[in-house]
Amino acid sequence: MTPKKQIGIWMDHSIAHISEMKDNTFISRIVKSEFTHTEKEQSLGRSENLMHHKEQHQQSSYYKKITEVLKDYNEIVLFGPTTAKNELLNLLKADHHFENKKIEVRQTDKMTENQQHEFVRNYFHCLL
Repeated sequence: MTPKKQIGIWMDHSIAHISEMKDNTFISRIVKSEFTHTEKEQSLGRSENLMHHKEQHQQSSYYKKITEVLKDYNEIVLFGPTTAKNELLNLLKADHHFENKKIEVRQTDKMTENQQHEFVRNYFHCLL
């Protein structure tokens, strides 16, 4: 039996805080969306259609970066305050690399890094 590789991601549409627990300590990484508020204002000033197209392209790139990180894990919890986690879940379900992985989504509020780590620790501890 292969060892469980578990990871938690607190995310919204602009940033993902990735938390992996190894030997009772956390390894943290951050992935950011490249679609900033400033870019949104600039694109919107030119054309609303252009803004939506650019936002979709950069959001897709953001989710792809997160997906690449997740390929090495077999138990994943996505959590956060927005629908971004559900959007990512839908993309993961469509990707055959994630067919045999356990992926769950939890609604949470904004959290500090320590709160995120505690959430991930408690979530996976309850699965034991």
